[in-house]
Amino acid sequence: MAITLEDLPIRDDLRGQSPYGAPQKHVRVQLNVNENTHPVPDDVAADIVESIRQALTTVNRYPDREFTELRRSLAGYLGHGLGAESVWAANGSNEVIQQLLQAFGGPGRSVLGFPPTYSMHSIIASGTGTTWIAAERDDAFRISPETAVAAVRAHQPDLVFLCGPNNPTGTPLDLATIEAVYDATDGIVMVDEAYAEFMPVGQPTALTLLPGRERLVVSRTMSKAFAFAGARVGYLAADPAVIDALRLVRLPYHLSALTQAAAVAALRHAPEMLRMVDDIRGQRDRMVSELRAMGYQPHETWSNFVLFGGVADPRAAFESLLDQDVIIRDLGIPNHLRVSAGTEEETTAFLDAMRQVAAVQPPVRLDA
Repeated sequence: MAITLEDLPIRDDLRGQSPYGAPQKHVRVQLNVNENTHPVPDDVAADIVESIRQALTTVNRYPDREFTELRRSLAGYLGHGLGAESVWAANGSNEVIQQLLQAFGGPGRSVLGFPPTYSMHSIIASGTGTTWIAAERDDAFRISPETAVAAVRAHQPDLVFLCGPNNPTGTPLDLATIEAVYDATDGIVMVDEAYAEFMPVGQPTALTLLPGRERLVVSRTMSKAFAFAGARVGYLAADPAVIDALRLVRLPYHLSALTQAAAVAALRHAPEMLRMVDDIRGQRDRMVSELRAMGYQPHETWSNFVLFGGVADPRAAFESLLDQDVIIRDLGIPNHLRVSAGTEEETTAFLDAMRQVAAVQPPVRLDA
């Protein structure tokens, strides 16, 4: 007789929970998980392959446990006077966040977040035995310094997670809010900047706040701007003392030699890789403009995706798009759907499909 998960002696706090996962359907236009849908340029791919080939000649040996060359490359890419000693990397930004919670969270400790936000924040908190505390946002999914500080003072968390630009809304995060939160707590403040490269050109990031703030952590990823989602490379910048704390909880040799080689090679081509970002921003802004013209209500976004309201029946609209070989994301936010910015061809296919949805299911005004 087959048993179920509930029949196993699983931890009580994990009972009834569901694993993270967006629908994985093989359709012509996949715009549901905020990937960079542009392929890696051929010359960059060739350099990455050659770097992996060279790494394979010594793959019988353990990799550099401190991934020194990768940390130097990441520090050079980030700039802001950062050295390798202030940079850490792991198997995607999710592992970076997990290590952070293993080091500073855990049983008897709490982390404060502001939903709707990246759903893995609360899931990883649960997995590490850290209490997740959900605080309210302001209108239009923003977080003012006053709102954030009030939540920190009310809950006294051990960690605070901020997301800027926010996922799944694309909402900007003001640096003043980060500064206010940092000053209001003695705990760790983590700013998840997975989509930082898609912010307006010249817009300062939380990296500018690191000097003098030893408890501030800025998390990044190579999955989005670098079209490296399948390689699984996330990283953070913080005071070297924070990096030392992460060493206490990381698994030995947690980044393979092949991953390190691939990432270093990709970073050598950062300017070429980031040229894709300009095109993605253009398609994102095109979607905002055309969705608004259809009668939908797209939110301000500094990311590579658009959250739009005014959808009378999100599930029906999602299924209608799926029937047209287009998949986007139904996040469960009433009257909203989210779509990733793709190539020009993918964006056109999505917009044409949405016009057909709107013809059958006219957009509704949420402020009516």
